[in-house]
Amino acid sequence: MASQNDFNIPISENKSVDEGFDYSQRGQWLRAAVLGASDGLVSVASLMMGVGSVKHELKAMILTGFAGLVAGACSMAIGEFVSVSSQLDIQISHMIRVRAANQESEREQLPNPVQAAAASALAFIFGAIVPLVAASFIVNHKVRLGVLVAAVTIALAVFGWVGAFLGRAPVVKSCVRVLVGGWMAMGITFGLTKLIDSCRL
Repeated sequence: MASQNDFNIPISENKSVDEGFDYSQRGQWLRAAVLGASDGLVSVASLMMGVGSVKHELKAMILTGFAGLVAGACSMAIGEFVSVSSQLDIQISHMIRVRAANQESEREQLPNPVQAAAASALAFIFGAIVPLVAASFIVNHKVRLGVLVAAVTIALAVFGWVGAFLGRAPVVKSCVRVLVGGWMAMGITFGLTKLIDSCRL
């Protein structure tokens, strides 16, 4: 039997399952991993769909996807390194001020910028590989686009399910949100690229 708190969120009375585990802590690294993989998946797939709307050659799509993978992974790694480094500086400065004031504080686990950068880049690469592999061995242009969309759809659904399951969040809501966002990104990129090409700028 489940009860509800002030936010109308069901609370399990089986404390033996949830007691002693902080899902908010797991949610921090889980959020970064899922976001990185989803970003790699959607970004690279959208790039390939955009190029595929005007170029039928397999090589053009694959080169675009690979360039997007490398650029995106580097961007994610650098951004995460800078962000976590700033967080580290703030935490260290706070610890110094607390010690200078002769105050006691709880020992905090300091973030690791290099580790965060590597994890972010690897997550992006993991997601970006999906559309690249899906399109790599299909010569027919229309079939290639269809397989690409299908593979990305399945991967987005899996990412949404995994994130919701491990974070104890609503599965259906998470999957729908991820799927709609991914479809919109691919559709908008495909349509706008085709429109720009038709203008013959």
